[in-house]
Amino acid sequence: MDNKIQDHFSYFQKHYPDIYQAYETYGKKIHEQGGPLDEKTRWLIKISVSATEGYPFALKTHITKAMAAGCSPEEIQHTLLLLAPSVGFPRMMEALLIFREIAEQ
Repeated sequence: MDNKIQDHFSYFQKHYPDIYQAYETYGKKIHEQGGPLDEKTRWLIKISVSATEGYPFALKTHITKAMAAGCSPEEIQHTLLLLAPSVGFPRMMEALLIFREIAEQ
């Protein structure tokens, strides 16, 4: 994780703990109770959304959590490759680079 972004995130948690907790609870409930999609599929969707929107910090977080949930590198790469026709080759390439940096750690 980028230290500057992580420091800012920690600042938010420290100064607005109730707001952060409400947001965290909301996100967890949607992720776990929002519908029938399995864990891996949910993380692959989150990877796709954060890559499409150009949120590198969220993309790094979602890739890391997807790998922890059992998504294979091939599944993550396929998810990212699927972006090219819809959101463009450069956006897909940027997301693939972020994935490769994480996978090579």
